[in-house]
Amino acid sequence: MSNSCASFSAQPSTSLRRRDFLKLAALGGGAVFASALPGWAAGQAAGQADFFFVQLSDAHWGFEGPAVNPDAKGTLPKAIAAVNALPAAPDFVVFTGDLTHTTDDPAVRRTRMREFQRIVADLRVKPLYLMPGEHDASLDNGEAFRELFGPTHYTFDHRGVHFVVLDNVSDPAGRIGEAQLAWLADDLNRQPGDARIVVFTHRPLFDLAPQWDWATRDGAAAIALLQKHANVTVFYGHIHQENHTMTGSITHHAARSLMFALPAPMSQPQRLPVPWDASAPYKGLGWRSIAVDGAPQAYALTEMPIRNLG
Repeated sequence: MSNSCASFSAQPSTSLRRRDFLKLAALGGGAVFASALPGWAAGQAAGQADFFFVQLSDAHWGFEGPAVNPDAKGTLPKAIAAVNALPAAPDFVVFTGDLTHTTDDPAVRRTRMREFQRIVADLRVKPLYLMPGEHDASLDNGEAFRELFGPTHYTFDHRGVHFVVLDNVSDPAGRIGEAQLAWLADDLNRQPGDARIVVFTHRPLFDLAPQWDWATRDGAAAIALLQKHANVTVFYGHIHQENHTMTGSITHHAARSLMFALPAPMSQPQRLPVPWDASAPYKGLGWRSIAVDGAPQAYALTEMPIRNLG
């Protein structure tokens, strides 16, 4: 097992009542119950305990754009405070890319990453798993990210679930690349066919809207490898909105952004941020809770607006 250097030792999970779970407020991604993951019933039969984790995404620290978010310096700290205020601690937090906003200046890039580090250091939940988005990594092939945060792709295991972090952003062409695909194939070959597998990535692995860079050039190769396993779920960011797609038996869930919303795929000529609506502040930003009642693949998803941040 290999972890990002941003990871820390885990804290024990605490059970959440449903009314407590619904109090989870305004995270930039979602809180995920393991019992909602495909194949979880088999694990429970083997004595696996349920747990949940929090996904944050697309903070774009360093972004300035009052027309789309006049609170650009406030949403990330508020999300950290919201995680710290949860009635029960998640088992871990994962941030699925675009920690910072892109810049051509390598020094500014590192400054923004260090500022991001200082803010997320206030998280009381450990471990924290980080991965890059194209804003963090595409202009230097991930050099600054690796320097400050560690590897851009890695795996870890938690309570009977195998987690894979894929890097489809360090290559400026939006590819995973042959070397990483070989690494993924080797890792998956060591997992049983019914293993519960969760993949974190930044861009969608499938062709959601290639014209808007909402795709991965060789994502089909990764999906083909993952499709050999029966219980795979993918969580990603990048598109700044809720989206749920199936490729074969694999479910893909997109997270909302902490910084600005983007329009629905190909709904307008250009992929421009949704303007700030003063009458509905934080519209399009928020968190997603995922739970399950009954069958382990029966997802119940609730989207909540970021304005509920305390």
